[in-house]
Amino acid sequence: MELKTVAIENPDGLNLILGQSHFIKTVEDIHEAMVNAVPMARFGLAFCEASDVCLVRYSGTDEALTELAKKNALSLSAGHSFILFMKDLFPVNVLNAIKNVPEVCRIFCATANPVEVIVAETAQGRGILGVIDGFASKGIETSDDIHHRKDLLRRFGYKLG
Repeated sequence: MELKTVAIENPDGLNLILGQSHFIKTVEDIHEAMVNAVPMARFGLAFCEASDVCLVRYSGTDEALTELAKKNALSLSAGHSFILFMKDLFPVNVLNAIKNVPEVCRIFCATANPVEVIVAETAQGRGILGVIDGFASKGIETSDDIHHRKDLLRRFGYKLG
């Protein structure tokens, strides 16, 4: 077995969700979950099929985001993984809808941070062991940091007053 890291290419710092599923209908079901959760959502989705012809399956509402998802999925080539790039919305807006898709097994990350994926490769194929989402902690928040965090959540509309 060989361990590798695969950096997710995300030049615009878009929000993304990386997960694992178990069936080819993942592409259509996640697409439907996205448009039902956020009408007019802009996204691109790709799924690594892990049996039969082992293709990267894809869908989306934005061609550039779909191309980015396809490129990253092929780079990962990890069985039954999916990657979803979003524009003008946050993962928190769609995460429960994605987790409720019957064939979704797990979510590795939902972030706009730089992501490195830890992949194990054997003679059979590849699998995701985990992710490095962003950077290491640099300290404990101060009272000024708490104030900034609370202001940020209110500016985004996630908390009242």
